[in-house]
Amino acid sequence: MPDRRTHVTASAAQSELAEALAALRTSLDLPDGFPAAVEDEAAAAAGSLRLPSRDLTAVEFLTIDPEGSTDLDQAVQIERAGNGFLVRYAIADVPALVRPGGAVDDEARKRGQTIYAADGRIPLHPSAIGEQAGSLLAGEDRSAYVWELALDADGRQVSVSVARAAIRSRRQWSYPEAQAAIDDGSGPETLQLLKEVGLLRIQCERERGGASLNAPDEEIVFRDGAYTLERRAPLPVEEWNAQISLLTGMAAAGLMLDARVGILRTMPPPSDDAIAGFRAQTAALGLPWPQDVSYGEYLRTLDHGDPRALAVMQAATGLFRGAGYVVMAGEAPADPLQSAVAAPYAHTTAPLRRLVDRWVLVICEALSAGRPVPEWVTDSLGELPAIMGTSSRVAAQLGAASVDRVEAALLRGRIGDEFDATVLAIRNGDMTVQLADPAVVASMPRPDSVLPGTVVRVRLTAASIPDGRVALVVV
Repeated sequence: MPDRRTHVTASAAQSELAEALAALRTSLDLPDGFPAAVEDEAAAAAGSLRLPSRDLTAVEFLTIDPEGSTDLDQAVQIERAGNGFLVRYAIADVPALVRPGGAVDDEARKRGQTIYAADGRIPLHPSAIGEQAGSLLAGEDRSAYVWELALDADGRQVSVSVARAAIRSRRQWSYPEAQAAIDDGSGPETLQLLKEVGLLRIQCERERGGASLNAPDEEIVFRDGAYTLERRAPLPVEEWNAQISLLTGMAAAGLMLDARVGILRTMPPPSDDAIAGFRAQTAALGLPWPQDVSYGEYLRTLDHGDPRALAVMQAATGLFRGAGYVVMAGEAPADPLQSAVAAPYAHTTAPLRRLVDRWVLVICEALSAGRPVPEWVTDSLGELPAIMGTSSRVAAQLGAASVDRVEAALLRGRIGDEFDATVLAIRNGDMTVQLADPAVVASMPRPDSVLPGTVVRVRLTAASIPDGRVALVVV
């Protein structure tokens, strides 16, 4: 799908939008900066950090992230090993920089995760940790938890270990740069093997019955003095890279399940009623889901350029619900699966941006070394599900409300204009539609004859920036 970019250029709308976004932060009680004690402790920890004795700085790690990223959690290196592969995945050593029970730890537990707002992010850690000493910046020696994952020729995991080591990333690649270097063959061995391993892992996911919506990304950016709403299809390298993270998360879950200690990211499978309802919706939309195809494989076949496919993806969100965290303390959960992954899974690859990953890294490193899990970890595991649940709800509220306000600003100067719109879903007498250009999603009253997947002509009657409300009527 090509990029869709629309800009809020009127200075009055820009000013009103900035005020609305600031008010949104206030209404959600989001912090502004860090207390001095937290900043001081973070700076002291960064200045006194000693690298581990294990030296892997000769290994040619690299990072792949969105352009301009400064909080780099992961670095990867892949090589052939016999008929298979050795994947090394280095994860930022946040545990070495955050003292349990200290000021930084206490503040991080209040925040839960880095929250990305339209007018700037609210980081989990101060810059001295999140963007400097903890970030796996190119050309800098860093402490990391290095996962070593041996894979067979089909990309299946054969063995896993994790230990702290000193590493040095050779280069920070953006996704477009990495994709171009893979496509033209100019990239280093790790990038070329990332494609090979990524495709093998996608095939493993198919065989497990895993699923992903792979819906176009929606992002608010500020460029050239204007807020921009961008929708784009992810590049293939983003999925290949994500497969390395999924591989590591599944390996972490396996280590913790074997020991019956830790915290898993779980999601129940869709109910039979939800599956039947979704299957009926796909048939009604003219894109029937075949009985002999898994729903993950079916979703991969959708053409994102087809308006009916947008409605199918909207309906499929009903199959991806109920994700949460389950703590293990001597006993495995009755159902340890993350149903979209179709395997046990844990969050462990983003400790600079997500609180729970710090615990999982410490647990898995101890288990891999045959040492007891530290007491501070086991004593506090039970607090994490509530912390992560609260922060995820706040992040979702902020994201949705921010998009609403930017969309209203994009449309404010077009009251009375008409647009083509795809009907995505129908609920309680209303319908959710997506305009063709700009790609705004809104709710509006539904005429009796309109069905999901159809394209209707609508007129804009109101657009309020302060509350993000957009009003449309069918022409």
